[in-house]
Amino acid sequence: MGRAWLMGNALWLQLGWWGCVLGAQASWLLFAVAVGLLLHLALCPHPQLEAGALLRVALGGCAMDTVLGVVGVFDFGHSPLPIWLVMLWLVFACGLRHSLAWASRPAWRGMLLGGIGGPLAYCAGAPLAEVSLPMGVAGTVLVLAPLWVIWMPLAFRLSGTR
Repeated sequence: MGRAWLMGNALWLQLGWWGCVLGAQASWLLFAVAVGLLLHLALCPHPQLEAGALLRVALGGCAMDTVLGVVGVFDFGHSPLPIWLVMLWLVFACGLRHSLAWASRPAWRGMLLGGIGGPLAYCAGAPLAEVSLPMGVAGTVLVLAPLWVIWMPLAFRLSGTR
């Protein structure tokens, strides 16, 4: 994988995040994200391995967010887990074996990236996607930061990142 692939993957993660979060209000953006996900798989050197990694990470992330919604960290409104968030987990997983792989070893890199980046992504996306944070921003960060310190290395493991 060359530098152009890694840069393109990093750009895809950003565009995909925006597409999913804004897609909560403009569903046509979710179609564009779906096309991006298919394109990512088509361009991957090992699409079957990549698809398995995406599914494992997305299932774990969706389970985590569902539990966080049930216990009152998030309020997604009428849905236990909105489709845009399921797609966001797939987008996130697209980077683990590629542009985010630098953070997989040593483990502290992933822990640091997760502990900071995870809560930031949630707190930045919540108002755009009209997700309520019943515990407030500070309370949400206090729950998410340690959770993501654990989740990020686990996500790398689920993705098969070496």
